Amino acid sequence: MADAPEYPRVAVNGREIAPATIAAETQHHPAATAHEARRAAAEALVIRQLLLDEADRLNIVANDLVDAEGRPLSEEEARIEALLACEVKTPRADEATARRYYQTHRARFRSPPMVEAEHILFAADPADAMAYGLATSDARGAIRHLQDRPETFAELARRHSACPSRDQGGKLGQITPGALVPEFEEVLFALEAWALHPVPVKTRFGLHVIRAGRRQEARDLPFEAVSRRIIEYLEEASWRRAMAQYVGLLAGHAELEGVSIAGASGSLVQ
Repeated sequence: MADAPEYPRVAVNGREIAPATIAAETQHHPAATAHEARRAAAEALVIRQLLLDEADRLNIVANDLVDAEGRPLSEEEARIEALLACEVKTPRADEATARRYYQTHRARFRSPPMVEAEHILFAADPADAMAYGLATSDARGAIRHLQDRPETFAELARRHSACPSRDQGGKLGQITPGALVPEFEEVLFALEAWALHPVPVKTRFGLHVIRAGRRQEARDLPFEAVSRRIIEYLEEASWRRAMAQYVGLLAGHAELEGVSIAGASGSLVQ
């Protein structure tokens, strides 16, 4: 059995944060590796201790505070919230600021294109040359049939498709970019409304017969529809910057062991 990894001592002004406490906190910091999760947990606990120490220094007392869902905060959480309310001030974003952001970042406030899609899947493993060849032949035959009798699409889908959408006559509903595999979407979004793609489309699932339905092109959302979202984003970003600066100031006046707080804004709000 491999020995457990040794981690450096983590302390704030000479007071150690126990390894067991860090281990318990790690569950709240999912990461790609256990080392990254532990580092994030240690940073969060150090920041918490810095804030509590500053609340002590300023004689901050708080009672009966609740979180966004109305649940009572613990004494320590309430004191941290009261400290931040006193010490971290950020400007409110007004409509003019939000409108400037909207004009500068118009591409972020655009509804995606949307296409109704129908398909018939002839399933085959691309590694099985014989099965893939048969599926290709069946898909081409279905396309030829639909070119002559387009009204039979749902019937063919129910009879031949290997996709659960066969129960809806092959209908996939309204598709936006990123919903399906790239090969399928590349064809679908290039089709005109009600057009049938003239050749089968290959994906890892097999061969698809694809027909587009109604289209809705991408369009800019009006400022009025996104103004509240922009204001909330700008105020949140401003608050996070102020928090990073405030915690950095506290850390600069403290003796820290085992962690580096610089650039730790991602761990500030847990």
